[in-house]
Amino acid sequence: MQNANDITIRLLIVDDSGENAEAIVSTLRNSGIAVRPWRPQDAAELAQVLTSQAIDLVLASPSQGIPLQLAAQHIAASGKDIPLVLLAERIDEDELVQASSHGIRALALRQRPEHLLAVVRDQWVDLQARRGLRRIEAQMRETERRCDALIASSRDPIAYVHEGMHIRANDAYLEMFGYEHFDDIEGISLLDMVAAQHVEGFKQLLKGLSRGEAPPPQYQLDARHEDGSAFPATMEFAAATYEGESCLQVVLRRRMEFDPELAREVEDLRQRDQVTGLLNRPTFMLQLESAVAQAGRSEGQFGLLLIEPDHYARLLPDIGLASADILIGALAALLAEVVGEDAQLARFGEHNFAVLQAGPYAQTVALAEHIREAYAAHVFSIGARSATVTVSIGGVQVGEKIASIGQVLARASECTQAAAELGNTCRIFDPAAADRVEEERVQRWVARIREALAGDGFQLHYQPVLNLQGEPLELYEAYLRLENNGELLSPTAFLGIAEEHGLLADINRWVVSRAIAVLGQRAREGNATQVLVKVTPESFDDPQMIATLRRELQAQGVPGERLWLHAPEAKVFTHLRSAQQFLAEVAPLGCRIGLEQFGSGLDSFQLLAHFQPQFL
Repeated sequence: MQNANDITIRLLIVDDSGENAEAIVSTLRNSGIAVRPWRPQDAAELAQVLTSQAIDLVLASPSQGIPLQLAAQHIAASGKDIPLVLLAERIDEDELVQASSHGIRALALRQRPEHLLAVVRDQWVDLQARRGLRRIEAQMRETERRCDALIASSRDPIAYVHEGMHIRANDAYLEMFGYEHFDDIEGISLLDMVAAQHVEGFKQLLKGLSRGEAPPPQYQLDARHEDGSAFPATMEFAAATYEGESCLQVVLRRRMEFDPELAREVEDLRQRDQVTGLLNRPTFMLQLESAVAQAGRSEGQFGLLLIEPDHYARLLPDIGLASADILIGALAALLAEVVGEDAQLARFGEHNFAVLQAGPYAQTVALAEHIREAYAAHVFSIGARSATVTVSIGGVQVGEKIASIGQVLARASECTQAAAELGNTCRIFDPAAADRVEEERVQRWVARIREALAGDGFQLHYQPVLNLQGEPLELYEAYLRLENNGELLSPTAFLGIAEEHGLLADINRWVVSRAIAVLGQRAREGNATQVLVKVTPESFDDPQMIATLRRELQAQGVPGERLWLHAPEAKVFTHLRSAQQFLAEVAPLGCRIGLEQFGSGLDSFQLLAHFQPQFL
C-alpha cells in the first residue's frame, strides 16, 4: 500500500483565513507530502468541489463562512468516503464530543505541525485501507461467482455446510445421495447423510470444527444414500465463504475411487522438489502466507531465512554442469540435518533455499548463524571432487509490523543481496528495531552535515539562467550539493533532517558566503557575474544572515545587486512578517529578493499586496 509520501493528497481546507490554510499546505509539502489544495469560500463552492473533484481529505476549522456542521452535511450528501478532520487550537472535550456527533473522524492541533502530520498520515492510511477493502470485497464477490459456476459444473460432489446444515450442493453431490433437486436437502443436517455407526464420531468432528479447530485432511466414513443404503466414502474439508457467510466446503468421494496410499504418494510428489526432497516453492509459499496471516492476527512470530551459496557461478565450471544437481542435493541435505524438523525447508530457487521457523528475533538470528557456521565448516564431496561452500543468509522477522507477504519477501531479498555482497554473512531485518535504526541514521546525517559545514563537504554547482526579455545577463543559479563517499547528494537527501535539528540557518549562511566569494573571484577576473541563491525562512529570523551578507559583500568588493536571493512562495506566505522584515533589511545592501514557485499557493496575487519581490 502506498503511504502519504508516495502520492498526491487532494485536500479541501475549510478555513476563514487564507494564511492559515497556506500554512497547512506548506507544512504538508515541507514534510514530503504532495498536496493539491482547494479552499472554498462558501457552502455553494464547497458543494461544487465535493461533486466535481475526487477529494481525499477535508480539514475544517470552526468557520463563519462554512460552519462545521454544514461542511459535514455536504460531505455526507456527496455519498463519498471522505474523512473530515477538525482543526483546533487546543483540545476541548465539549468541542470534541460535539464534533464527533457531526461525523468528525479526528482532531488535529493546528499549532503542532507534528500532530497535524500524524493525523493526516493516519487518515490517509485508513482511507486507503477502506478503499482497498472495498476493492477486495468486489474482487471476492466476482471470484465467488466464478467459483460457484465452476462448482456447479464440477464432476466432484461438493457441498457447502453452515452450522452443520446444507446451504449449497452441486448436481454431482445430489446424484451421489440420490436426490434430484437441492430443495430436497436444503436445511438437512450433514449428520443425516452419515451411516448410523459413524454418527457419534462425526458429531464430535462437527463440534470441533464449530469451535474453530482445523479439519483433518480426510475423514473416512460410511455415507447414507437417500434409499437407506450405505456406501464407503471419504470427506475432505476446507474453510470457505458462501454469499458472505463463513461456512465449510465438503468434497465427498466414494472410497473405491482411489487408493489412499497412492493418493498420499501423489500429494507428496506434488509438494516436494525432486532433487532435494525439500518443499517446492509453491508449497512453501502457502506455508509462508499462513505464517504471515498468523502474525497479522498477533498469533505468533516467525523467522524467514533465504540461503544463497556464495560464488555459485564460479563453482559450476569446477564441478561441471552434470554435477550441479548433486551439489544442490548435498547443500539441501546439510540444511535439513542442521535445522531438523522444527522448521519448514524449501528449495526456493535454482540454487537457493528458504527456511521458515516459528520464534522470536533472537531465535531467528541464532538459527541463521548456526546454518552459516555449519556450511563454513563442512567439506562437500561431489563425485571425485571435494569443495567447501559458504553461504550468505538474508532474512526477516515476520510480526505485526510487517505482516504483508510482499513486504516480507522484499525485505528478505534485500537482506540476502546485502549479505551476498560480503559473503559468508547473515543479515536479518527486525521491524521492531527499525525505529532504533532510523534514529541512528538521523544522527549520522546530523554529524555529516556538521562536518560539511566545518570543512569542505558542501559544494555549489551552477546552472546558467537565460533572460528571455531585455538585455542578456551572466546569471547563474546556485545548487547545493553534499559530497558523501565520492557521491554528490542533492538537498532533498538531508535538508529535512537539517531543518529538524536547526541547521538550516547555518547552511544558508554557508551558501551565501560561498556564492559571494565566487562573485568576488569572477569580478577580479573582469566578469560581471550574478548568482541566484535560494534561502529558507530560517534566514528571515536569523540576525547573523544580514551581518554575513554585509560582511562578505564588503570583504569581496561585490555590489549587492549581483546577488539574487529567492524563497518559495509558500514559505514567504506562512512567514510573511519575517519575510517583510528581511526584505527591508536586505534592500539597503542592494541584493535582489524574489519569489520561487509563484502561483502554487491558494491566493498568490494576494501575497503581492504585502510582499513586493523584484523578480518571480
